[in-house]
Amino acid sequence: MPEFHNAPTLPLPTFPGSHIALDDDYVYLSGLNAADIHGGVEILGDVGEETRWVMRRLSHLLDSVGCTLADTVRVAVHLTDLDEAEAMNAAYAEFFTPPHYPARTCTESPRLLGGASVEITLTARRPVEPEPRGDA
Repeated sequence: MPEFHNAPTLPLPTFPGSHIALDDDYVYLSGLNAADIHGGVEILGDVGEETRWVMRRLSHLLDSVGCTLADTVRVAVHLTDLDEAEAMNAAYAEFFTPPHYPARTCTESPRLLGGASVEITLTARRPVEPEPRGDA
């Protein structure tokens, strides 16, 4: 049965949803932008910094359920201006070890909540727990 959680460090979603949904195999994180994060409004308009703020918070959310960004398998990035993709890509790449990048889609969305320029959501594979070993 899926589990649903909200992060205590983020405002409650203003939509009918959760920050984190878990099943036996995957972690699904709702889209997040800098306007959702305390202090993030101050950096709105700087696509590189917005990306870093969001990626750090996504990393923290994954950590709260026993995962890391290295467990990420799929990412969706929404930009208000695809001409800013280079700045977003440069910041985004700082959070992964080449060549181990997750599958990704990047789209232009003309308007994001809170006036943000970048919104990111991701799916991560939950680590497999080792089988208990019997004493031989």
